[in-house]
Amino acid sequence: MTAPVILAIDGNSLVHRSYHAQARTAMTSTDGRPAWAVRGLLMQLVAAVDRIRPSSVVVGFDDPDSSIRRDTWPSYKATRVDKLGTLVDQLVCAVEVMRDLGVCVVVPRGLEADDVLASTAAHAKRTGATTVVVTSDRDAFALIDDTTTVLRIIDGGVDASPMMTADRLVLLLGVRPEQYRDYAALRGDPSDNLPGVRGIGPRTAARLLAEFGTARAAFDDLPAVRSRLGAGVAARLAADDARAAFELNCLVMAMHDDVPVDCLSLPLDPSTVARVYRQHNLVWTVNDALCALAHAEPEAPKPTLPTWVDRGPSYGFARTRLPKLPPPPKHAQLSLFD
Repeated sequence: MTAPVILAIDGNSLVHRSYHAQARTAMTSTDGRPAWAVRGLLMQLVAAVDRIRPSSVVVGFDDPDSSIRRDTWPSYKATRVDKLGTLVDQLVCAVEVMRDLGVCVVVPRGLEADDVLASTAAHAKRTGATTVVVTSDRDAFALIDDTTTVLRIIDGGVDASPMMTADRLVLLLGVRPEQYRDYAALRGDPSDNLPGVRGIGPRTAARLLAEFGTARAAFDDLPAVRSRLGAGVAARLAADDARAAFELNCLVMAMHDDVPVDCLSLPLDPSTVARVYRQHNLVWTVNDALCALAHAEPEAPKPTLPTWVDRGPSYGFARTRLPKLPPPPKHAQLSLFD
């Protein structure tokens, strides 16, 4: 019997990507609200469900009002500039739209979408399900295991994005999923204002973990680091602030996996799906959304123009026929991640 599949979507990640990728369109919803990022989320939701065919969908968002991490470590994300008003508005709108659509939406108090993804993966493991995490954030690589994979959204959208497994992570970065947090803590994350160990970049971090298994094992045996990886690497780990920076990053990067998650099963209500997609001017996506999210038959197609153009009286000349266009090309999966 095939295990149920839960699709866990990082709402903040996908809204941010769509906001910047589609800002030039300045699209609005039917009530005039800025909606290009929400439209992007709705389109990617259909594409992801169509590709994965899950039994249920969970969408996680950051708490916009409070942050346990920022309260505990004030420097966390301290260098980020304030979000633009149109982005803030669309993040709020995205939560409303996903709830209206009928999928499970979780905005954990004081926590982030990453914590929802981790909690969904833990919930799936307990209930005998599997999880596909949809995000553009590499931090989710730490969640990969026998029951959790990551569809990492890159340029080209859902169809062109790789499905990351443990073997593919080793191929890509040289570390196993259970080593990823150590790898990220050593390397640091400038976007979150989390400096890593000075002088330890991604390649050196991967070499350390390949040799010692964990970063703490390397910190605890600097003579072995010196003999295997050289005096320079050992000196960087021996620096006064090196271990403290690593340990702080591990604490901040740790994901909470105890957020309550209520996985609502597909299909969704067909009339609601059609209404939500039309409200965001996604009339060409309605049928795809009905099939993927509501398991419903597509609506009857509207009459199409004839393949010929009547240019008035022919005066003995034949009507002009329009050439048939070739089908649009499909996104090719990156061969590395097939």
